[in-house]
Amino acid sequence: MKIAILSRNPNLYSTKRLHQAIVEAGHEALIINHSICDLIIEQDGPSIIYKGEMITGVDAIIPRIGASVTFYGTAVVRQFELMGSFSVVNSQAIVRSRDKLRSLQILSKAGLGMPKTAFTNFSKGGEKQIVEHVGGAPLIIKLLEGTQGLGVVLAETKKAGQSVIEAFHGLKARIIVQEFIKEAKGADIRAFVVNGKVVGAMKRQGAEGEFRSNLHRGGMATVIKLSRAEKAAALGAAKALGLDVAGVDMLQSARGPLILEVNSSPGLEGIEKATGIDIAGEIVKFIELGVKKKTTSRVNNQ
Repeated sequence: MKIAILSRNPNLYSTKRLHQAIVEAGHEALIINHSICDLIIEQDGPSIIYKGEMITGVDAIIPRIGASVTFYGTAVVRQFELMGSFSVVNSQAIVRSRDKLRSLQILSKAGLGMPKTAFTNFSKGGEKQIVEHVGGAPLIIKLLEGTQGLGVVLAETKKAGQSVIEAFHGLKARIIVQEFIKEAKGADIRAFVVNGKVVGAMKRQGAEGEFRSNLHRGGMATVIKLSRAEKAAALGAAKALGLDVAGVDMLQSARGPLILEVNSSPGLEGIEKATGIDIAGEIVKFIELGVKKKTTSRVNNQ
């Protein structure tokens, strides 16, 4: 098979590991910078031009779409899908998961546990009410477009929370406000889901004095065995958002696992190093099953 990794940086750990796993499985691996693909849309059908040449014969793609290029990146994924390539994560699921508000609405509809969350329009004087909606201080304020722990603020008091919300509103920045889960103690769980199974999980502990547990913020990762409830929550979240490959971030709370976020392009470095599991290999196995199923379906429909 010919498998393309859509990545803007071939030197990233995740990109290199996926390339290695594809080659080790006996397939042809390509790395395509999706941000410089040209999409051709005409009566003869969709096509993609990359570095002056038309891309053909790609059996499957692994999207590694950064948050800053979601719109164009998902357009490229959609083009590959229309050309018949199997995608590890479909374009609509990427769009769905990247919209933090929309994804939380979907998870809420699915009955999954999550920190109480509030969202409001830029309403003058509404800062006090939105703080009360999530149970008062301390509380978490997040930019809807933030990634890797950026744009996340912990407000220790109601007054501080109101001031931060007012400041964000003054900048016309879209935010969500969430209750602070004290018993999580600055730690969260990342469960890595591939094809309806949790293939690895790690606990990330925030650095001293840091409430954010992101590894990019200096957090430490250790392997963890998930409880039945945590495993069910991770699988339920991935399924609700239509993601076959996902990193599900959860908090351990007194009322059970609470979903923070579902990542459609989760990094491999932290999870592979913490667990020792060949996550990249699991993704390639999923591709092999997916392409086989797609081919069989096509033959049966002829």
